[in-house]
Amino acid sequence: MARVRIQPRSAMYRLALSQPGGTLAQLLILTSAVDSDVLPALGLLSHRVRHLPANPAQLITPPSCDLILLDGRHDLAGAKSLCKLLSSTGIAVPLIAILSEGGLAAVSADWGIDDVLLVTAGPAEIDARIRLAIGRTAEDHSSRKIHASGVVIDEASYSAKVHGRALDLTFKEFELLRFLASHPSRVFTREQLLSEVWGYDYFGGTRTVDVHVRRLRAKLGDMDSLIGTVRNVGYRFNQHEDDTDAVYRE
Repeated sequence: MARVRIQPRSAMYRLALSQPGGTLAQLLILTSAVDSDVLPALGLLSHRVRHLPANPAQLITPPSCDLILLDGRHDLAGAKSLCKLLSSTGIAVPLIAILSEGGLAAVSADWGIDDVLLVTAGPAEIDARIRLAIGRTAEDHSSRKIHASGVVIDEASYSAKVHGRALDLTFKEFELLRFLASHPSRVFTREQLLSEVWGYDYFGGTRTVDVHVRRLRAKLGDMDSLIGTVRNVGYRFNQHEDDTDAVYRE
């Protein structure tokens, strides 16, 4: 199966979420239940919520989000299996399991989750746990630098360099470079890039991607070949053959 790559929104956005009164979060709920009322009190909050079936096949090209809530109320074995899959394949956002009180006895560290929520939790508790989980993730990512084929991307300062030369990038150019460099050699369609960089609710056309790629290549100068075109498919970040650790935390 393809690796699951659920990407968070920008580090600056995550940090805002961690502050009292911060911007509302985009939540992804994974559930196989017919009803959508997985966590009743969540409906009293204003966070944006999207549901997906709790099925690995649905997560090959998942939407970007700030936090994942996984429904483990009725199938503990299935929930554990999916949690372990997500945590072992590069998930970059907090993962919280929703459990009944009886399910607490089954949860353990090997689930790979960041926290648990009882289905009976009130809105204040839900909001606090979401805020704390996203805040911890923002701190974990604040010092990360992405190194890939001569490009160094500092997510904390929103700056990028290529072979030591600073790049003067707009926010979207930075996000596009960051996303592609985080997945070296992987090809993304224009639709996927729109979803991951601009957001799944962006209504602009795919030409937006082409324009930003052209501008990004111009700023890369003689390193413009780092952004490769796969004809009739999309774009990818061209990783050098000797660049074995393209992404790591300093």
